[in-house]
Parts: sequence; structure tokens; C-alpha cells
Amino acid sequence: MAGKKEVIGKMDQGAELIQALKQISREKGIDENVIFEAIETSLLTACKKNFGSSANNKVIVNRDTGNVQVFAQKTVVETVNDSGTEISQADAQKLNIRYELGDTVDITVTPRNFGRISAQTAKQVVVQKFREAERENLFNEYITKEREIVTGIVQRRDRKNVIISLGKNVDAVLTPAEQIPNERYEFLDRIKVYVTEVRQTTKGPIINVSRTNPELVERLFEQEVPEVFDGTVEIRSVARDPGSRTKMAVYSRNVRVDPVGACVGQNGYRVNVVVSELNGEKIDIVEWSDTPEKYIAAALSPSEVLTVVTNRDDMTAKIVVPDNKLSLAIGKAGQNAKLAAKLTGWRIDIKSESQARETDFVPDESYEAFADLYKNIWDEAGYE
Repeated sequence: MAGKKEVIGKMDQGAELIQALKQISREKGIDENVIFEAIETSLLTACKKNFGSSANNKVIVNRDTGNVQVFAQKTVVETVNDSGTEISQADAQKLNIRYELGDTVDITVTPRNFGRISAQTAKQVVVQKFREAERENLFNEYITKEREIVTGIVQRRDRKNVIISLGKNVDAVLTPAEQIPNERYEFLDRIKVYVTEVRQTTKGPIINVSRTNPELVERLFEQEVPEVFDGTVEIRSVARDPGSRTKMAVYSRNVRVDPVGACVGQNGYRVNVVVSELNGEKIDIVEWSDTPEKYIAAALSPSEVLTVVTNRDDMTAKIVVPDNKLSLAIGKAGQNAKLAAKLTGWRIDIKSESQARETDFVPDESYEAFADLYKNIWDEAGYE
């Protein structure tokens, strides 16, 4: 009677194991066979460790009942030289008349008390596979978010790094180089970050994020401006001094859509949302042009420009501004000029009108030509 109860108990354990495996497989998207094969491999290792089984054994877990069996695989030979790996044809045919020389015979050699070991091993493997699947699923989810914006909650500081929770036990790392200067990251602050890299590790995915990357600005405008999101308005270039100022050049595929106006929004609402997310970082939005002179002049906004003379061979540009606009064109610590150069890709040299005329910096006729061709650039862009 006791033996019967023991057998029933083993059957119940096996059924519970199969049920648990199938549930995990469904919930975590793990192939059942992957779990079974991992369990069988681990059980074979346990069998050799605990019972000294030979190298050519195999373990089979019944996919329906969960019962575990250990088999010794022996080759059918005419003369047995190694009883651990070989079996005579006569003995093999006692098991099945169809066995011939060279066939492999599976002989049940399941050790006593192997059920306890198999249960422990199966549990360990399932837990391991569960963790691996969790890591893999999280990695697959976040690898698609590279170069996108995610929202997280500031959790803690790890030395100079800021750790941001993205949910689902996933943390992102904001390194000092990717932090906006003088921006404070307080516990439980909700912030948007740009995903620069997702790497898989044995402890799960590591997600590196940024608050300084210029593409953060692009993605924020994609979220706030429908015309940018649907491709009607293109962001052609972004130059950024994180925490201080950004210049962004935009272009419209539709002549009836003003790209600058679309990004600024009614009463500046759209751009102000982005500015607020970046904690007050100023944003200059200018219209991109395939005419370098016009593009460079617009990029130097809010300063007025009297003329731009370009040299396409070495991508340099000479710019003349009114005497009272020189400091505005250059900007504090050269910021405006540096951002304009970065935005346009041109090396620029700026002089005031009086300086330019004293040194013959540009031909006199360039002033009139520029005024005729590119007048009202700043009025069109909405600058005063």
C-alpha cells in the first residue's frame, strides 16, 4: 500500500512539473523543448556526479507525465570488450528481436532515489531559464528603443551616475557625461531620457541614456509637433549646448506648411513644452535652406546679418553684421557663432561692418547682392 502511495506521489509531482513548465512557457515565451532539453542536460550531469554513470548515458523527461528515466546507450557488437558501452547481439535481441550489429540499445538504468535529485535539478533549471527568459525578453523590448525617448523615475545615485527606473525591474544609467550641467536629479523625479545603447549582460540588459544628446531634442519635437511626427516637417540639423541653448534647422516638404511656425506652435506653446522638459534650455528654430548664404544668416539669429560670402572649396564663410550686433552674433563665450557653425557645417568668421570695411574683409558689392537676394530673413523667421 505504501509503495502504491509513493508511485502516485511521484506521478503527481511529475504532473505538477509539466503543468508549471507549460505555464512558464506560455507566460514568458520560452519554447517548451528548450526547457526540457536544459533539464535533461542538467539531470545527466547530476546523474554522473551522484552515481558515477558512464559518458554515454542519456536522460529523458517524459513530456506528458514528467517521469524521468536514465538510459545507458550500448552498441550492439559481436564480441563485447566493454560492458559499459557494448552489448552482445544475443542479449540485445532478448530485448527486441530486431536489433542488429551496430544498432544502439537504450537500457533503463535509473538509479534509486533519483527522483529527489531530479526534482531539485528541474527546479533549479526552471528558475535559471525563467531568469534567462526575463533578461532576454527585456533586452528584446528595450533594444527596439535605442535612439528613442523613454520616461523614467530617478531612483538613486551610484557614485556620479544617476540610476533611473524604467519599470519592470529595469534601470537605466545616466552617466556624468550625459547629464545636463547644473541640472538636479531628485529622488522620484519623472524625466525623459534618450536611449543611446542597450547591452545584454549576465545580470540583464544595461541601458545607457542621455539628457545631452541632440537627438533628444529631435524626439521631443516629434512628440509635440504632428507635422514633424508625420514627416511633413523635417529636422535637418541640431546643434546643442546642453542646458543653455539649442539651434535647430527645419524644412517643410509642403510649401503650404511653415516649418518654423509648426515647431513654435500657437503662442509658442509647442516649443515651450520642449523648453520646459529641458528645464529652460533656449531653442532657436530656423528654416533650413539649400542656399548656404541664406542658411548661415538664419543660423546666426537672433543677430541681423549684412552679408555672407562663402568659399565652397574649403567650406568657410565670411559674415558681416551691424556694429551694434557683433556681440549678439558671436554670443556669450562665442556660443551663438559656435552653434551656428555646428548647425550649418561651415567654418565662419564674423566681423562688424566697420571692421570689415576697414580691412576689405568682403567685396563692397556683396552687401547689395545679399540685401537684394536675402532680405527680411529675420522678419520671416519671427525674430525682432
